Amino acid sequence: MSRYQPFKQQVADTARYLTEKGYLMATGGNLSVRIAGQPAFAITPSNYDYLKMQPADVCILDLDLQVLEGELDPSVESSMHAGIYRARADVNAVVHTHQVYASALALISAPIPALFDEQVRFLGRSVEIIPYAPSGTGFLKNSIVKHIRNHHNAYILQNHGALCFGHDVERAAHNVEILEKCALAYLLALCTERNVSKIPLPVREIAFAKLRNDQKKVARGGMSTRGE
Repeated sequence: MSRYQPFKQQVADTARYLTEKGYLMATGGNLSVRIAGQPAFAITPSNYDYLKMQPADVCILDLDLQVLEGELDPSVESSMHAGIYRARADVNAVVHTHQVYASALALISAPIPALFDEQVRFLGRSVEIIPYAPSGTGFLKNSIVKHIRNHHNAYILQNHGALCFGHDVERAAHNVEILEKCALAYLLALCTERNVSKIPLPVREIAFAKLRNDQKKVARGGMSTRGE
């Protein structure tokens, strides 16, 4: 059995889960998991039906995008994932989706402010907009790497979709769900044309400090991906 089997299984299982929940659709989006103890990651293949995906279909790449294992072409966004892992030692899983409500905010360039305690605790102080760049390009990767140094775990990609991180793939998937809840609530609140309330600044900072403490533990090796 492949030494990478546990990580391939995580990617395949999570891709199916997110598809069944409606966050991944057809072949859109992609997700990856960092390989513990190695400068490499497991990532979904390009243009492949997530509901048909098996662990053997998942690609293993190093951070220079050299294929270590896999018969299929890796996601066209592989360089974006590699850039994220290089920039953020606390990130062990990356999920990129075209989920509907976050994508609606991407079309109107509306960042999500600190609306809920849970949002700040797991996603960050806000969900910012990363400016548009074409999919699969170095322009997109470089823009993302520049913006993610604020240590948030969710971002909206202008005219594209959403990006969520986690210390493991389960947390990244949960963050996808939190983001969509917040995006829908914010869209509905905006439709009322009334002022949208935010959580108090001291509460926001306390919640964000807890997130940063978790991230520092991950970066030090105190929390890691499943599959080790």
